[in-house]
Amino acid sequence: MWRLRRAAVACKVCQSLVKHSSGIKGSLPLQKVHLVSRSIYHSHHPTSKLQRTQFRTSFHQFSSLTNHPLRKLKLSPIKYGYQPHRNFWPARLAARLLKLRYLVLGSAVGGGYTAKKTFDQWKDMIPDLSDYKWIVPDIIWEIDDYIDIEKIRNSLPDSEDLAKLAPDFDKILESLSLLKDFFTTGHKLVSEIIGASDLLLLLGSSGETTFRATDHGTESDKHYRKVSDKEKVDQLQEELLHTQLKYQRILERLEKENKELRKLLLQKDDKGIHHRKLKKSLIDMYSEVLDVLSDYDASYNTQDHLPRVVVVGDQSAGKTSVLEMIAQARIFPRGSGEMMTRSPVKVTLSEGPHHVALFKDSSREFDLTKEEDLAALRHEIELRMRKNVKEGCTVSPETISLNVKGPGLQRMVLVDLPGVINTVTSGMAPDTKETIFSMSKAYMQNPNAIILCIQDGSVDAERSIVTDLVSQMDPHGRRTIFVLTKVDLAEKNVASPSRIQQIIEGKLFPMKALGYFAVVTGKGNSSESIEAIREYEEEFFQNSKLLKASMLKAHQVTTRNLSLAVSDCFWKMVRESVEQQADSFKATRFNLETEWKNNYPRLRELDRNELFEKAKNEILDEVISLSQVTPKHWEEILQQSLWERVSTHVIENIYLPAAQTMNSGTFNTTVDIKLKQWTDKQLPNKAVEVAWETLQEEFSRFMTEPKGKEHDDIFDKLKEAVKEESIKRHKWNDFAEDSLRVIQHNALEDRSISDKQQWDAAIYFMEEALQARLKDTENAIENMVGPDWKKRWLYWKNRTQEQCVHNETKSELEKMLKCNEEHPAYLASDEITTVRKNLESRGVDVDPSLIKDTWHQVYRRHFLKTALNHCNLCRRGFYYYQRHFVDSELECNDVVLFWRIQRMLAITANTLRQQLTNTEVRRLEKNVKEVLEDFAEDGEKKVKLLTGKRVQLAEDLKKVREIQEKLDAFIEALHQEK
Repeated sequence: MWRLRRAAVACKVCQSLVKHSSGIKGSLPLQKVHLVSRSIYHSHHPTSKLQRTQFRTSFHQFSSLTNHPLRKLKLSPIKYGYQPHRNFWPARLAARLLKLRYLVLGSAVGGGYTAKKTFDQWKDMIPDLSDYKWIVPDIIWEIDDYIDIEKIRNSLPDSEDLAKLAPDFDKILESLSLLKDFFTTGHKLVSEIIGASDLLLLLGSSGETTFRATDHGTESDKHYRKVSDKEKVDQLQEELLHTQLKYQRILERLEKENKELRKLLLQKDDKGIHHRKLKKSLIDMYSEVLDVLSDYDASYNTQDHLPRVVVVGDQSAGKTSVLEMIAQARIFPRGSGEMMTRSPVKVTLSEGPHHVALFKDSSREFDLTKEEDLAALRHEIELRMRKNVKEGCTVSPETISLNVKGPGLQRMVLVDLPGVINTVTSGMAPDTKETIFSMSKAYMQNPNAIILCIQDGSVDAERSIVTDLVSQMDPHGRRTIFVLTKVDLAEKNVASPSRIQQIIEGKLFPMKALGYFAVVTGKGNSSESIEAIREYEEEFFQNSKLLKASMLKAHQVTTRNLSLAVSDCFWKMVRESVEQQADSFKATRFNLETEWKNNYPRLRELDRNELFEKAKNEILDEVISLSQVTPKHWEEILQQSLWERVSTHVIENIYLPAAQTMNSGTFNTTVDIKLKQWTDKQLPNKAVEVAWETLQEEFSRFMTEPKGKEHDDIFDKLKEAVKEESIKRHKWNDFAEDSLRVIQHNALEDRSISDKQQWDAAIYFMEEALQARLKDTENAIENMVGPDWKKRWLYWKNRTQEQCVHNETKSELEKMLKCNEEHPAYLASDEITTVRKNLESRGVDVDPSLIKDTWHQVYRRHFLKTALNHCNLCRRGFYYYQRHFVDSELECNDVVLFWRIQRMLAITANTLRQQLTNTEVRRLEKNVKEVLEDFAEDGEKKVKLLTGKRVQLAEDLKKVREIQEKLDAFIEALHQEK
């Protein structure tokens, strides 16, 4: 009510202003009259046509021209004038809605015009780039030849499809007609609404790209309904697949051109055109870190936790084929159903100008574009695997490191493991299954290892073993990539294609994965090339029902997409974990250095190789010391050793038989014959053996002789092994025996003793030889008859029954010799019978053979004592010797014999000494060097010979330092690449 009163007051004020305008000339303009008054009293004024607009403006609570709110005016009915439009609120609502459409349409038209003007201005500002057209590859200008733009445009929804999204204007017209009939009093307002609606319909039907609401649109809708939705979706999917394949071919062509350009650049660098040093690639640096870790702990017990792609799968599931497709070469040995992967193979893929492969420990490059080199590489891998496998085993944990370089290869490190088996077949070791399981677990339990799980798609999923193993090691699937191989066979054999979809989506297995892929690795022919397999794979997926039915997505198929995904995942894992691993190795290095300082504070940190080099230098110095041995020392030890070797033969086979003769002529004849036979058959060989043994003894003495404080017992086993191997390889010169035989024969033929000194030396030599023999004979008799009465009383020893028999026999034989001191060396049969009967009469029962044995020792002692007495008589016989013992009862031919033997020994020792110092010592030194070189290349031999806590600690410290340095360099290069 208060609002009505206020409006009435306002009207009166306006009237008073119009009628009584004191101080103002003329009448007050109608525009200055109050809004309400103007609308009531001046309906015929031109501004009265704006009354609808004013009411629409008052409908809003806030004005766009001021910050102050306008009060809502609720007018009461006024009886002055004709006002039919105030009570028709539905018409006002429709008008305001239509005005909103005008605003949207106007804004769109204005915005389009402004955008076009801005684009024209921006286009004028761009410089003319026609002169730089050569920079853009030709493929960009020819892209219309490879991409069908018209088909892409046709595949997009047309205007008829979009028209369905527009509102139904027929219904709107019907509603407006009803409003027109109902609101007869508001004909002007309705006319304007209808006019605006017609304008919108005309605008909507003006172009093909706008919404259609005409009769023609209705006919198009009817035609569209005739095409089923399923056929439309199939057509769109097929077009999309073709488009993706075309894009992929274009990308492959661009990549091929890029490879050729990079190859040319790298070849120019190799030829020296660009004198700049190429940096080592990131993947090569990372591979070196893994190689050092493999050497550091071949059994993989260190758990370095550095990322690597571990390829696992059931046997014959296609692991090798997948790796070959990623490496783009048939590099692995193949077999039908036979276990070919017998040890882990670490494959480092990197980019390079040529497609080559080489082993870590070899400089030979295998050209992977040549079939001969591929066959040689496969053969070499197979040989290395069989070499790693120990006797009695089927698989080995030792890793084979292989680097593969080529244009366009994805950079990563893969480890191919032996296939998981379910049953141990004949020819395999009993623990083969457990060994493969433990080896696979050792690699997969690395929390940063990417598990590439290969599953054969042509066999039943329930027969898979590897999926359970992978799900145990990575239950959440955060680092597992599942690969289904042989999808072409699976599509043929599987009755329900949805089963393959369940496998790819991870619904059929309990394991989870980071990604799922389906690949085709050929038609099963081992002679297929990589290019042929790739073409077959693309052709299969292009026509595959699995892809057309959306059971597989485009990014989940082909080995190319798989290699890209694995490489991305690998480098992501590397960037996330490598710094943490570097920190752990820093801590390990600190612990090892602290342990070394506490245990070996005064020793240098020498690893096994450095210790071997130190031992090698010491051994070579000791071999050189052999050449510094004096000739006198060589000859003395050679002469002494040779006499010890031949003395028994000289006494037993030459001197004793000759001494049994009755005269000097027969003695000399017997001696000459015996010496000639001995020289021709045995003496040279014995002399060479003595010289070789003497060289060994001297070499061993220098090798094992303690060096005081400088002696390091850590080298003892190595020196002993080098000594034994060198001696084993050394052989004396074959021509030495022939020359030595002539020299020895000439020396023994010489009977002339020039002076008394030589005569005395011969007698001294003879006495020593006979006394040594007599002493040996006495010991033999004592062992035969037992201890004498003195030892029995002092040492409480008794004779055995046999010794008592020998003693009685000895006593009887000594009585016989006393009766005949010139008794011959052999007993007659009647003499043996007499001795036996004499013993039996005393109650001693003896055997004839026992009598002969006892007689041999008794007569030998008697003979040697007689010879020594004769030797003493010959001390003054040099005078008779010069006269050839004419008119003399003294004959000293045995002294001459020993002088000849002594002279032969001296000459032989001198000859052997010359041969040793001039030839054999150098040959031995050469053999020692060869042995040391062989040991240096044999790591197992060094580990076996150089052992101990000190060696192992130094070895670990060196490896950890090397690993840390390489990791730091890799991290720095990784940051630079970022």
